[in-house]
Amino acid sequence: MSQTPLTPADDDAVTDAAAHWCMRLHAQDCSAAERQAFVQWRDAHPLHALEYEAMLEIWEVSDHLPRPGHLAIAPSPVVRPGWQRLAMAAAVCALALPLAAFSGWQLGWLPDSYERFEAQGALRQVTLSDGSQVELNLGTVLTYSNYKDQRRVTLKQGEAFFRVSHDASHPFVVKAADGQIRVTGTQFNVWKYQDQVRVTLLEGSVLVTSNDAQRGDGFRLGPGMQARYKGGDYQPQINQTYANDTSLSWRDGRLVLDNLTLNEALPLINRYLQEPVLLADTDTGMIRIGGVYNISQLHSLVPSLPKVLPVYLTHNADGRTVLNSRPK
Repeated sequence: MSQTPLTPADDDAVTDAAAHWCMRLHAQDCSAAERQAFVQWRDAHPLHALEYEAMLEIWEVSDHLPRPGHLAIAPSPVVRPGWQRLAMAAAVCALALPLAAFSGWQLGWLPDSYERFEAQGALRQVTLSDGSQVELNLGTVLTYSNYKDQRRVTLKQGEAFFRVSHDASHPFVVKAADGQIRVTGTQFNVWKYQDQVRVTLLEGSVLVTSNDAQRGDGFRLGPGMQARYKGGDYQPQINQTYANDTSLSWRDGRLVLDNLTLNEALPLINRYLQEPVLLADTDTGMIRIGGVYNISQLHSLVPSLPKVLPVYLTHNADGRTVLNSRPK
């Protein structure tokens, strides 16, 4: 069924709504009810999702702008903090982009290039404007911005394998959850699900921080090492990968579960599902699962689990699938 065309007034209302939701979803006190209301608004019309994505791009650019008092273009002081940040970014984007190469670029406030990539129905390989190669797993969304003092990738969701073009004077930084990975030229993989992040290094070295407030350059990884963290962790957990590590099997279209507990396996599985599967309790989470699965067919895995594991499926009040251990 076709959508009703929007009037100019409707367009303005959508823009205002997108800005509102951008602020609320980034606020620490954003409630589950608000997030559900956002999903309903976003899905009500195709323009809503497009306008929200555009607002997110402005929000990301604003993250690199100096705070009020250090920027000539500033909104009225009566503007609320969230709106102030968006207004600053919008003002700079609208008025200063023609001068970015001269002023915003020189001061390191604005990028001279911005790219957005996503992989939905198939794995994807892209080349960033600096020559770096990136492989995107299913369901991955990332952006790339080239600043004067650094090249910055924001991994919004999913997983990506990077072959970074070497440039010691222009570091390559990947932001994931509350942390970041900093390199000059190397090969590494970053997996992100909700606020969980896993970094696996194949070649070269990287510096990993788990929290933007963490002091210092971060923890250095060498080839064959892995770092894990959740948003807000003071420091990442670091370990050596084993010889037959299968965490990068997604590049061949496979998910390998090597005798993992469901606690460990579900984040890897849920990454490919539209709705995450939940665990009923800690006992269910300790059940182990193994096997090799096609990542494009994981939607059929969950219904089949009761055939191979001592579990049964139920649904909670929100309609989410829940795994329960069978009574012994």
